[in-house]
Parts: sequence; C-alpha cells; structure tokens
Amino acid sequence: MKRFLLFLICILCTGCAHYGQLTFICKLPKKFDENSGIVTLEDDKIWLIEDNGNDDAIYEVSTEGKRLREFEVKNAKNIDWEDLTKDEKGNLYIGDFGNNDNDRKDMVIYKIPNPTKEPGDKIEAVKINFKYPEQKQYPPVSSKRKYDTEALFYLDSVLYIITKDRSNPFAGEALLYTVPAKAGNYNATLVGTFKTCDTLSTCQITSAAISPDKKKIVLLGYGSLWIITEFDLPNFSKGKVQYIDLGVRTQLEAVCFKDNTTILLSDEKNQILGRNLYSFLLP
Repeated sequence: MKRFLLFLICILCTGCAHYGQLTFICKLPKKFDENSGIVTLEDDKIWLIEDNGNDDAIYEVSTEGKRLREFEVKNAKNIDWEDLTKDEKGNLYIGDFGNNDNDRKDMVIYKIPNPTKEPGDKIEAVKINFKYPEQKQYPPVSSKRKYDTEALFYLDSVLYIITKDRSNPFAGEALLYTVPAKAGNYNATLVGTFKTCDTLSTCQITSAAISPDKKKIVLLGYGSLWIITEFDLPNFSKGKVQYIDLGVRTQLEAVCFKDNTTILLSDEKNQILGRNLYSFLLP
C-alpha cells in the first residue's frame, strides 16, 4: 500500500509539474542528481559537472537526456566543484570553490583542454590557485561570510568570479573578483560588488554566464535571473540590470548560453523534483 501511495504521489507531482517561465527540455540521467555546472560546445549536447564529494569527472549529455561520454579529470580533486565555463578555444574551466562555511584556503579553478577533441577517457588539468585577500579569518564572523562561491565566466583571458552571500544578517551582496585564466597562484582582484535582493532563498548567486557576442551577462539564483547589459569591465555591476522572477523555486544551480538570446539551465534533484534541463528565451 505504501509503495502504491508513493507511486501515486510521484505521478501526480509529475503531471502537475510547474516550470514557471522555463521550458522543459529533458530529465538528466539519474547519476546527476547533484549537477552543478553546464556548458555547451556543440549543438544538442552539454558538458556538466557535479559538486561536493562526487567523482573527479566531466560528462557529456545529449539534450534528449542520454549520457554520451565522460572523462576522469587528472590532477584534480572534487572538493566542491560549483560552476563550469569555456573560452574561445573550447577549453573548460571548473570552479572548485564551493565554500559553505567560509573556511577554505585552497580555492582552485581547473583548466582542461576542449574535451570534444580529446581521445580516451582521461583528461589532464592545470591549476589556477587563488585566494581572496580581503578575507582575514577562516571563517569570518557571520556578518562577513561572503566567500562561498558558485559562479564564474570567462572573457578575454580573464576569469570573473562571483561569490555567494552567506552573511547573517543577509546582505544580498555578491563580491566580484577576477583572476588570470592561466596556471599560477593568485590573489584574486576585487573589482566590485553586485546587489541582488533581500530574500535569502532567492537572492544568492548560484551560476553565471556571458553570451557569445559578449553583450549580456546572466547571474542565476534559486528562481531568480539577473540580465546585465551595457556594462563596462571589469566592474560589470554598473551596467543596466534587469531582474526576472523565473516563477520556479527549484534548486537551480547552473546556467550557460546556447546562443545570444537563449540560455540553458539545470537544477539539482530535491526530493522528487529537479534534475532537469531547461531553456529560457531572454527578453
């Protein structure tokens, strides 16, 4: 009887699935309950990573939800992989900078070659190590806990890092940093701050991306999207900002551009909801 009731609940929830303004594309394979970053290198395919404690690997998945390829990332350890971005040559950058407790001193971004051109099932990473020089305590007092990170994007040989605010009381403020997109050890450069909003559940930044024409930056939250245009770099927060409530409250963790006007998004599985790939047409 219990099994029947659980089955009935699942059917009802699936039938009543509500995706707000998002368009459902596919259910990601079951392996990827904790997907945390996505990027496109070819049409109708994505590459993705998973977060804390999962395998040191990247995966290729079709937009039909089929698992295609995977690579073990050598010279890398998945402490908390939180976002994925690419450069103009298709090299990928994996942000291992998840820092829920604001106590990490070993943040790193792994750079790997374009996986579509690599043979075998292993791929070599180089390390871009960095720290936040403004952070003096590990962890800092609760009001200054702004050094968790889940978002980055690449532009013109620079990696832009956007932090996730875990301050208490919640300030709704993301810090914007840059590091060079090449192997080394760096003090990240603080270039600005970005004011999100005041509600903790929807106003933390969980992913970021920049359009192929370099004219739009998107920042993602749990049901929130910020579109930034008419910006100057490196402090893009002074550009024109449009906020969109996506109309969903799933654990949206990843965003990338499909083309200049369409983004792809994915969420983690939360109980029986999530682990989906979506699209959204920018206004």
